[in-house]
Order: sequence, then structure tokens, then C-alpha cells
Amino acid sequence: MTSPIEIEGAEASTEVDEQTERKRSAEPEKLEGRSPGQLMWRRFKRDRTGVVSAYIVLFFFLIAALAPLISKLYGKNPYTLYGQDDPTLLNDFNMPAGPNGGITSEFWFGIEPTLGRDVFMQLLYGMRTSLYTALVATIAMVFMGVLIGLVGGYFGGKVDYWLGRLTDFLLAFPQQLFMIAAMPVITAVFVAPDEETPTYIHALAIIGVLWFLGWMGLARLIRAVALSLREREFVEAAKVAGASPWRIIRKELLPNLVTPILVQGTYMLPNTILSVAFLSFVGVGYSEPTPDWGRMFAIGSDIYEQDPVYMFFPGVAMVVFVVAFNLLGDSVRDAFDPKTGR
Repeated sequence: MTSPIEIEGAEASTEVDEQTERKRSAEPEKLEGRSPGQLMWRRFKRDRTGVVSAYIVLFFFLIAALAPLISKLYGKNPYTLYGQDDPTLLNDFNMPAGPNGGITSEFWFGIEPTLGRDVFMQLLYGMRTSLYTALVATIAMVFMGVLIGLVGGYFGGKVDYWLGRLTDFLLAFPQQLFMIAAMPVITAVFVAPDEETPTYIHALAIIGVLWFLGWMGLARLIRAVALSLREREFVEAAKVAGASPWRIIRKELLPNLVTPILVQGTYMLPNTILSVAFLSFVGVGYSEPTPDWGRMFAIGSDIYEQDPVYMFFPGVAMVVFVVAFNLLGDSVRDAFDPKTGR
């Protein structure tokens, strides 16, 4: 026989269950899915090295973009020959008269030997020139590499064969020697020998040469991925549905190639910056009076014994930027594909 206590306990338990059910029905659990981009962003934010590297890279680009404003606040520009206007800034050997390359409260990073220009402004505008020239060249190389790789990988056959032979032919070029030899020829086509070459001609020539010899590695990578993707079910389904080849490339293949494109692009940019500096260093890139990282290294290599401080600031800036961008590329790769351990 059931006791009154058991009956009361059962009724209380039933009431609790009913209240719990009402709460669950009134407040349903929200199950939110996350896109691959959101998952990548979460993984990237947990990578301290990647976040710090991203801040450093953004800082460099921001400083380069704000160079004219900083010049106004600083009160100097990269073109004025301060050492010629004030003879006390340079000694009899045209070296900075003050210690440590002429660093003072007026000239934060010292002055340039011989001409006496402000090193701080030369560095900022040199960063501006090199970074944005390399950025445009990298975008052009990525576009060309993706286009050639996608077309060859999707269509295959003779199209892939001839595009592959073109890629192999360009890869056989000795890049540095070709760049040194091609730059004077390209500028001579647009400017007469007795005329001064405008800065934009130098910029277009550098971008053109780097683009011509820089897209092949990315094209091979994209081609390999496209060859595997074109056999997948979603591509076959698009073909059966009557989609055109260009629509399949644009809508089906390209979205699945964002990861290798982004990762490879982050590795290409610092290498392109070094190539821009190399061209100016050997004398076939930007010329006077355009500020450039490579020209600063060229000047510093001639006077490093008399003024070693002059090379210090552009050297540290370039090393920090290149290392930070390479670490950023590693972090982006790990965020997109966490299985690849660093």
C-alpha cells in the first residue's frame, strides 16, 4: 500500500519536471554554426605570434601611409639638403659633424653624409616607396598566377600543356640578372637618353619586371589544386546543370582556392620588397632624389666605416618587417589548416 509521503513526493517530482519542460520550451537552446572564416579567425586570435606580427605589419603600412603628415608635424622632408644649407652639420669630409651620425633632438635619426638630408624622413618615405611598389607588384603577380593556374588546371589538355611550357620557360630565366639587364632597356623605351626618367616610369618598370618573373610559382600551386578540385562531385554537378566553364571556375573553384592564394601571397610580399630594394641597391631601380630602402643601403655600403649608424635604422626596419611578415604568413597558414604544425 502506497504511503501519503510517497504520493506527495511523486506529485512534487511531477511538478518540478513540468516546470523544467516549460522553461526548456520557453528558452530553446541556440545552436550557432561557424563558417570556415570564423573558425580561422578564432584560431588566428589564439596565436600570439601571429597577432603581434599582424600589428607590426599594420604599423609599417600605417607609418608609410602617414609619411606626409608625419613630415609636416616633424618639420622636415626627405628632399631638403640640410647639410648644404647649414655647413656646421657636416665636417670637412662631408660626414655628420655630430656623434652617432648627427643624431640630435632636431634630427632624430641623424643626417645623410655628403648631402645632409634627414635620415628619419628618408626612411619613412623609403618605406612608403618600397612597400607600395611591392604591394602593387604582388597583387599583379597573384592575379596572373591564379589566372594561369586555374585555366591550365581546369581545362587541361593542350591548354594546360602550353601554359605549363610557358611557365617552365620563364622559370628558366636567371631572375636577378634578367631584372638588372631589363630595367635600363625598359626605361630607355619610354624616355630619351638625354632626358631624366620620371619616377612613375621607374615604378612601372619595376612592377612590370617583377610581375613578369614572379607569378610562376603560384601558378604551379594553383594548377595542382585545380587539377584535384575539377574531379570533385560539386564540379561534376555544376557541369551536369549546364554551367559554363568560366562560371565553374569563378563560382566553384576560386572560392576553394582562397586559402593557398592568401597564404602564398603573404610569403610573396616580403620577397617582393627585397627585390625592389635589390634593384635600387644595384642602381637600376629608383634613382635620385626618390627615397627608397635600396638606395639607403647602397649609400650605407659606401660609408659604413665612417658612419655605421646610417645603415642601422633602415637595416633594423627591413629585418623587423620581413621577419614579421613571414611569421604572419606562418600564422595565417596554421589558422587555415591547423593540421600543419609549425
